[in-house]
Amino acid sequence: MIYLDNAATTVLDENVFAAMLPYLKTEYGNPQSQHAAGRMAAEGLLAARDKVARAFGCDSGEVYFLSGGTEAGNLAVKGVCAAHGSGHLIISAIEHPCVMESALEMSKRGFAVTFVQPDERGIISPEEVENAVRKDTVFCAVMAANNEVGTIQNMQKIGEICAHHGIFYYCDCVQAVGCVPFPIGYADAFSVSAHKFHGPKGAAAMYIKRGSKISPLISGGMQERNLRGGTVNVAAAVGLSVALENAVKGENNTHIALLRDRFVSRVLSEIPQTTLNGDKILRVPSNANISFGGCAGENILFCLDLKGICVSTGSACSAGAVAPSHVIAAIAGEERAKSAVRFTFGKYNTEEEVEYAVCALKQIVAKIRNEK
Repeated sequence: MIYLDNAATTVLDENVFAAMLPYLKTEYGNPQSQHAAGRMAAEGLLAARDKVARAFGCDSGEVYFLSGGTEAGNLAVKGVCAAHGSGHLIISAIEHPCVMESALEMSKRGFAVTFVQPDERGIISPEEVENAVRKDTVFCAVMAANNEVGTIQNMQKIGEICAHHGIFYYCDCVQAVGCVPFPIGYADAFSVSAHKFHGPKGAAAMYIKRGSKISPLISGGMQERNLRGGTVNVAAAVGLSVALENAVKGENNTHIALLRDRFVSRVLSEIPQTTLNGDKILRVPSNANISFGGCAGENILFCLDLKGICVSTGSACSAGAVAPSHVIAAIAGEERAKSAVRFTFGKYNTEEEVEYAVCALKQIVAKIRNEK
């Protein structure tokens, strides 16, 4: 099997699993328990939080452990709305579904929402964010790097605009770990999800600036400093901290980018009617989102799967959706969105896999077009 869907999830690294294992088998106490087993677990959780804080560049008291990026997005949008009671939200039109759908839910509860559209490169203009600001704006969400086309946004400028107007700025950094610096000093909150960088599934960390006006979504416990009730998954938190420590070094970015660039160059030059979606330069090194004119992206995905190649047509969180990608549609229209396929490379991919994937694609696309 050739795995080219690293934006959906990644394989768990051996050193991450090794760090988690004690908290799954021997140091299994509840970190809230007031006995030796609980203290051992609590020490592991404290060490993990400190490690994440060092990677983020923040204080340990500003790090919160959650179940995933989806929970983080929900907490950011709904938590800020709950804390304010009313107001206006600014959301980029290419956010992850967890943010988009949370904003739509808040609109049903009386909040006004402005969706800021990207340009044809998939870039959200800070000027457009500024133009969307109202007197009652309380929240803004523009992600660091898009999960479908990989475009990197101007977090600093957007954060400065939000700070000037007293707006809570949430930045989804799930796809940006190790590719761009974390927006400490620019964002009021940002999040990462461990399984995107060779950590465990069901584990996320969220930075929330001390003193931020945000309310909890999950009640029933005093965990995570009263912001997220429920027993913390210590093993997952430990695994996330180790995976994050590895990922922020960015040591594999050159290898990944070389594979991606070789793949894109060959596909665009050897397969007619192909278009790279998103900015050619301002994108994470792993992402290649390509539209194949005259083909349905789903058909290409299924045919590649039969040849042992794993790819996607968009966000894994939207799998099964009939509608084309809202991200590609916002950038280039629905026709390009219908023919888009996302290829995302990782540190374990090889040049031989790139060659095989390109050859398979050429055969598949030619066959689909000839059958029409």
